[in-house]
Amino acid sequence: MGKRNSQRNKNATMWDSDDDSSVSSSSTARTDVASMSGTEEVVFDQDTLLDQALDALDEKRGATREKALSVIVDAFNSNLQHQFVDKKFATLLHQCLASIKKGSKKATAKEIALASHAIGLLALTVGCGDNAREIFEESVRPLDEYLTSKSDVTRIPSLLECLAVITFVGGNDQEETERSMDLLWRVIHPKLGSNVVAVKPSAPLITAVVTAWSFLLSTLSELKLNSKNWQNSISYLSGLLDKEDRPVRIAAGEALALIFEIGNIEKFSAESKSSIDITQEESKQQESYIHLQGLKGKVINQVKNLAVEAGGKGSAKKDLNSQRSLFRDIEEFFEYGYLPEISMKIGGDSLQTSSWSQMIQLNYLKHFLGGGFIKHMQENEFLHDVFDFTPKRRLNNNEQRMSSGEKRMFKSPNSFLNKARTQLLNKQRLLSEGRNLGHYAANVIDE
Repeated sequence: MGKRNSQRNKNATMWDSDDDSSVSSSSTARTDVASMSGTEEVVFDQDTLLDQALDALDEKRGATREKALSVIVDAFNSNLQHQFVDKKFATLLHQCLASIKKGSKKATAKEIALASHAIGLLALTVGCGDNAREIFEESVRPLDEYLTSKSDVTRIPSLLECLAVITFVGGNDQEETERSMDLLWRVIHPKLGSNVVAVKPSAPLITAVVTAWSFLLSTLSELKLNSKNWQNSISYLSGLLDKEDRPVRIAAGEALALIFEIGNIEKFSAESKSSIDITQEESKQQESYIHLQGLKGKVINQVKNLAVEAGGKGSAKKDLNSQRSLFRDIEEFFEYGYLPEISMKIGGDSLQTSSWSQMIQLNYLKHFLGGGFIKHMQENEFLHDVFDFTPKRRLNNNEQRMSSGEKRMFKSPNSFLNKARTQLLNKQRLLSEGRNLGHYAANVIDE
């Protein structure tokens, strides 16, 4: 027992420092560890470093936990830590949740951001399966409590990203996805009580919410746009196109393009019926259809204007060019049905997308993974399934080629990858094909 406590104290000393700032990478942490041991050089492999970082999450000092979480995030970004996850999955998940849960620790915004990002990376690492399901079930409640509290969510966009990613990977059905989408909306449209003063959400917060919401929307297949809820959603997003902040406009534009890509507009037909024969319900359907067409027409006009907008004083040229390019694509989609095509080099391989849904998923995960995006796209089988991407397997001199029998086994219906594809079916839909019924009850409050 004494030996264990001695080792824990040694680890705490190695992770602690007089500086409250956290490290940005595992290489920095290794340097810190070596410097704390005097002139003697200490070398740690990544598993050892991750084990020590996990132990350090028990420490009382916030700076120590921040440093440990930073190392964990960096390690999961730079490599797929399957071996570590196999041994320490549950411990890592619950230690990260401890940093988020209300009142469990005096966690700083930085610690909460790192912990939530680590949970998202953990979900992407484990892919479809029981572990992803556990991450989703264990994390949704504390994320809900934090996001709907009076805390300053603007400072912690990683919480929104975490909710989006764990739902994307671990959510089992459309209903669960819709609940997460509704929670995101409530961040910028809180349900106000009589003693609660409405606070106008900031532009960065609106952008983060709409982007995460669109990411989850991209996994749904059936939207009944004639419903009042969807018309409210379209109206709200249309209003965002008039905002001054360009990232807000871009996020809203992508969301609107996606809605009309996967949504179904039910055309009212009163053929062979006189005005006397039309029932009250049919009359409401006709009004709903006309109103929706009016909304769509308004959006198209806004899109055309934003596609050719001139730069104003002090406007960032990069944002302006991005806006023009995006809204030209959206205009072509509305006018001619053209879908955006992206071709991206991943190592020596080409990744291609050809829908708003895939484009939004690709951009969101690229942003979330940051510098680790290429590594994950090359080696993460879950992402291979998401984007139907198969990188070339370049064999080195130490690897043996699979026999034809092994290849057949690998490609068989019972293989791991095909099972993963089956589990992923609810996440990926062909978005240009016909959709019929379905709805998403978005609780959007009109501005």
